[in-house]
Amino acid sequence: MERRLAAILAADVVGYSRLMEADEAGTLAALKAHRAELIDPKIAAHKGRVVKLMGDGALVEFASVVDAVECAVAILQGMAGRNQDTPTDRRIDFRIGINLGDVIVEGDDIYGDGVNVAARLEGLAEPGGLCLSGTAYETVRGKLDLPVEDMGEQRVKNIARPVRVYRSRPADGAAAPNHGPPAADTTALELPDKPSLAVLPFVNMSADPDQRFFADGIAEDIITQLSKFRSLFVIARNSSFAFESRSVDVKEVSAKLGVRYVVEGSVRRAGNRVRITAQLIDARDDKHIWAERYDRDLEDIFVVQDEVTHAIVATIEPHLASSERQRARRKPTGSLSAWECYQRGLWHIFQYRAEDLEKGLDYLGRAIELDPEFASAHAGLAFGLYYRIILGFAADRDADLARALEAGRTAVMLDESDPFAHVALGRVHTNIGEHDIAIAACDRAIALNPNYANAYFGRAHSLWLSGRPAEALESHDRAMRLSPRDPVLWAFMASKAIALILLGRYDEALEWARRAQQQPAFAIWALMPEVSALALLERPDEARVAMERVKRLKPDASVSFVDLALPFSQAADRAHFLRGLIEAGLPD
Repeated sequence: MERRLAAILAADVVGYSRLMEADEAGTLAALKAHRAELIDPKIAAHKGRVVKLMGDGALVEFASVVDAVECAVAILQGMAGRNQDTPTDRRIDFRIGINLGDVIVEGDDIYGDGVNVAARLEGLAEPGGLCLSGTAYETVRGKLDLPVEDMGEQRVKNIARPVRVYRSRPADGAAAPNHGPPAADTTALELPDKPSLAVLPFVNMSADPDQRFFADGIAEDIITQLSKFRSLFVIARNSSFAFESRSVDVKEVSAKLGVRYVVEGSVRRAGNRVRITAQLIDARDDKHIWAERYDRDLEDIFVVQDEVTHAIVATIEPHLASSERQRARRKPTGSLSAWECYQRGLWHIFQYRAEDLEKGLDYLGRAIELDPEFASAHAGLAFGLYYRIILGFAADRDADLARALEAGRTAVMLDESDPFAHVALGRVHTNIGEHDIAIAACDRAIALNPNYANAYFGRAHSLWLSGRPAEALESHDRAMRLSPRDPVLWAFMASKAIALILLGRYDEALEWARRAQQQPAFAIWALMPEVSALALLERPDEARVAMERVKRLKPDASVSFVDLALPFSQAADRAHFLRGLIEAGLPD
């Protein structure tokens, strides 16, 4: 294995995906011109060797750190000049990281920590800026007139040890103009306990500058709707729109506004068609969580604005929740905050296994001990107890119901404006058989947050249990439309399947039950409607096979188990659903 010491320069284009989405051919042509006329000549003049080119960046090896830094500054200053007459949203800005380190040589390629550190440094640089490792800076200190600031030791992704970082800002001579003034304070604000996010103004990619108002309207509506989720910390419009008409880096937004997540997007109109893109980024961990594109006809611009806003908002919230739960799972148990205990508790509950439910309830109890006035933790506890009951894991059903009812009422008392608290309390009333109260609780949650999918689902569940399956279908469809990637989507689908059985639409019910079973995590109630629908379709052999799957998952499944989980208010509906299950072999 050949090794050598090398200066490694890693560069990439800021906002490359956005630029390609807006104008793929134009972006590629501009990059090609910048390479041929500026970048390649500067690399050659400073004796660099291009190791590899990616779509949005490059890895270059130098024998001298001085040559590498001089080359970087020349490229960044050259790009500043070339960008002067380019509209802000079409500029191609580079950011560069340089490290001096040991590399492994294999053919024309190089590998190792020396390369990885350079790549991470590039991610820390501002648009039009440069970051140096401590080893690189010590080599050039006093040899180049390059003002830098010491960022101290930084933890970077996939590098075990902290890396000393020195940053040369765009305003220090290696930068493009019109990026806004440098920050007076580079210290990142402390993150709130809740998932925190900023929605940046959407970029108008249309030829018509008047479309900026449509783009701003989309972003403003997203801020307004996300603010209705009590579980989120959302930066106000005036603060996030301070980044309008600037080429910004999400890390800068994260540091200046004190948020973990950033939403950004663009709007492009051509004739009577509009394309809207949006993406959710974890700025602190430097990773994309979600991205989507929406193509619409502009028959009514305000209808389109509302439709796309609701679609984006309803998709963002479940992804944020999932991201928070995964982060909480990775953190050592002894150092969890109340919020993190709450998130880890929900993660365990949504595995729908007996042992996970116990762990989830323990974490939620710990969250309440850490913060007795944490309404969402009380609501989560009510949810966990509800699932323990309907999945048949409760040793004392009546005790769990009483405890769940108390937790749900406490959640609503602590925060009457939290939709999650109302839904949690509503689900407990569903299990008691008080469906009118449950529906009213879910309606209250919907009034507080019209984008809350779980409220529509809870409402639908009580609707078909109370003898109104046709109304339930509409509410189910609304829940799935609002949250097509929800972690409990299997339950939305399985519940709809039972409503369809009650309406005599067995083929459709079978289809929805099987779709529920295709979700990443599902419980026994995704299997039950399949069994009933097959038996009612007079397919007894398939029904018995499906029933064997139920028994493997819950050997003691019986009619009484169904009755305890599904308190039908109409005897005819109960008999209808149970008839298929009993014919397939469910013990009485």
